[in-house]
Amino acid sequence: MSGYWDPQIERMPVKDLQMLQLDRLKAMARYVYDHSEFYRQRFNEANVRPDDIKELSDVTKLPFTRKVDLRNTYPTGMFCLPKNWVVRYHVSSGTTGKPTVVGYTQGDIQTWTESLARALTSIGLGRADTVQVGYGYGLFTGGLGLHYGAERIGGAVVPTGTGNTERQIELMQDLESTAIACTPSYFLHMIEVAERMGISIRDDTKLKTGVFGAEPWSDETRKRIEEATGIKAYDIYGTSEISGPLCTECHMQQGIHMWADMFLIEIIDPATGEQVEDGERGELVVTTLNKWALPLIRYRIGDLTVKDSEPCECGRTHPRIMRILGRTDDMLIIRGINVFPSQVESVLMKIPEVASHYQIVVSRKGPLDVMKVRVELTESGFSDKIGDLMSLSKKIGKDLKSVLNIAAEVELVEPGVIPRSEGKAKRVIDNRKI
Repeated sequence: MSGYWDPQIERMPVKDLQMLQLDRLKAMARYVYDHSEFYRQRFNEANVRPDDIKELSDVTKLPFTRKVDLRNTYPTGMFCLPKNWVVRYHVSSGTTGKPTVVGYTQGDIQTWTESLARALTSIGLGRADTVQVGYGYGLFTGGLGLHYGAERIGGAVVPTGTGNTERQIELMQDLESTAIACTPSYFLHMIEVAERMGISIRDDTKLKTGVFGAEPWSDETRKRIEEATGIKAYDIYGTSEISGPLCTECHMQQGIHMWADMFLIEIIDPATGEQVEDGERGELVVTTLNKWALPLIRYRIGDLTVKDSEPCECGRTHPRIMRILGRTDDMLIIRGINVFPSQVESVLMKIPEVASHYQIVVSRKGPLDVMKVRVELTESGFSDKIGDLMSLSKKIGKDLKSVLNIAAEVELVEPGVIPRSEGKAKRVIDNRKI
């Protein structure tokens, strides 16, 4: 059983939380209207004023914002405070367009750190832990976010960042790291490298906890990680726009706690923009309630998930989101059928002969889209008997079709063929765009 970092807030009655949210939503609507030309123009276009916010449901009167708004106002056109209030900038990679710039006041940094202190405490971490941070440092938010959060709870931090995997594993042993934070795909790579070094993470390290995020991953991958290493693997969520890594599952592993005193979250139908009920899949929308340099109003993140507003068995009353199912812009439409990489991963990770690495390759033959799934096999799963490989390929194809409702070509490859990544894994190659 894990404790609480701030039990008064984390266990606050739902009605009290909602009253707090309403007060902060009213204040934030007034703040952005008074301090941002961008928001004032958006509010006026939507024919809404801050005083129109009288109850939480009135949030739907406010306009949506999107990543394109941050890019169109590059670098700081959506900021609400002058530069002398900003103590730090983070910048996205800009791989799909102009970079997005996020600024933080000292108070914003403290809120970010407080969010992670609650989250890391909820999975049992504290002063006795040594946390190895394998997310990227620098302009990327992952490394510094986890770094500050782990220090706030009194843990010791090993700021390894990404890369130099053998050295990371040596440090994991020598400094007796008890927790690691990185992408799940990179940790799977670390397991392989450790095995080549003759090291068992289960038997030869003190590691007990993994904090994995920055890319979608499945419950089946979690099960593989936990069975292979003996650690508990927890999901973490955040985006660079709202402050990098922010929230995790608690020790119950039944959804990510989104702190209601910091964020007002909605789940909407991506096509219509209308809110959907708890339990229905949709796009996550976040309104920041106490972020001052770059507050975000009804920010459409693009991540697909499900919300559960019921209090958790752990005693926390804040709403939870379930594992990210994919992104609206990651969805592949193949012959009119929606396909998410997470669905493919969920199927593959249930098959013992399949390793933890795969690729989805989409191409066009004449007028038709064709999907190939390149599947890397384990050492024990790879066979020199053609019949065995054909039988396995047929089984994988059948399992994929039963979930995706579309046929996929299956290509089995030897262990080590699929490229590894030290950051976010490159799972999809869409040759239709070339």
